[in-house]
Amino acid sequence: MAPEEVHEQHDGFATQAIHVGQAPDPQTGAVSVPIYQTSTYAQPVEGGAGPYVYARSSNPTRAALEAALAALDGGAHALAFASGLGAASTVLLALATGDHVVCSDDVYGGIYRLLTKVFVRQGLQVDFVDVGDPDQVAAAIRPETKLVWLESPTNPLLKLADIAAISRLARARGVRTLVDNTFASPFFQRPLALGADLVLYSTTKYLGGHSDAVGGALVTSDPELYAQLKFLQNAVGAVPGPFDSWLILRGVKTLAHRMRAHEANAQAIARFLLEHPAVAEVFYPGLEQHPQHALSRRQMRGFGGIVSFRLRGGAAAARALVGRTRLFTFAVSLGGVESLIEIPATMTHASTADTPLAVPPDLVRLSVGIEDQDDLLADLQQALDGA
Repeated sequence: MAPEEVHEQHDGFATQAIHVGQAPDPQTGAVSVPIYQTSTYAQPVEGGAGPYVYARSSNPTRAALEAALAALDGGAHALAFASGLGAASTVLLALATGDHVVCSDDVYGGIYRLLTKVFVRQGLQVDFVDVGDPDQVAAAIRPETKLVWLESPTNPLLKLADIAAISRLARARGVRTLVDNTFASPFFQRPLALGADLVLYSTTKYLGGHSDAVGGALVTSDPELYAQLKFLQNAVGAVPGPFDSWLILRGVKTLAHRMRAHEANAQAIARFLLEHPAVAEVFYPGLEQHPQHALSRRQMRGFGGIVSFRLRGGAAAARALVGRTRLFTFAVSLGGVESLIEIPATMTHASTADTPLAVPPDLVRLSVGIEDQDDLLADLQQALDGA
């Protein structure tokens, strides 16, 4: 499928988000999927096991979430996990000692920590490259490479990877491509339609959308890969409980409407920051000034709700700014209905300090919420003027 055709795949997205896997309960008629708060299930004495045996292996609430997530990404299968890092760890456990991963050089600090502090001890090899340049990705692939790990947009500098081009070159060499689609969500981007083999989410973020549950997910249309990951999901056990599954599923219902509001506010804030004299640089793919703006328009339906920027006053100005905002809460995480502000170098990306992947100390990242736009702009105005 050509990248420009991806936009047509979102017809009925909001309808799918509300209905797929979520038919009224046949026993009671409940229109909300029940929370099956059980650890085990009664089995028939004869005739083999029923569809549910033990809650680590499967749960009806979790199954409803997985069905919805698969549909929203245009995938055949989805697997839910207790966290985004639980999902990421399960993917890496499918690799073997000596296998090689090519990873984005602008990547969430938790993934950098997982790769360099945990899985390298198990014999995994990793190289970090600028995935904005497909030629660098191609040059980094070697015979033992098994996986290309992309974020697009990246965290926190909002770089883009040409998912179609990289997936194509990786597949030609027998290498799978994973895309962490957390920032875009399936509403704004569908990596499987662009050729990726596997999509990763922290469902804690936009999919849940309310900062009240932690979760992760994987989506694929590859039956062999799904079977391998399904085995590991059960064998390793990094699964969500039924209540967290229900919370994420509840959030998914309003994803389309929330993402439009996040984007509208983020677009206005990015343009405001671009003109403010205290701001040195703004990172947001929705700006025409973004070096990959044309790519973002080609492979995404929208530009998301994350805006990063650097201050002319350096790290001291960044610290002063985050202490003055009133609506933007100083906190890690992102993707909730409320606006958040953070300094990645000392928070979400502290694990990259003193490494080639270190984040600029004056970088500020905003998770733009769905509050009234004028109120958010006024908050940033007073905070920047005071700082």
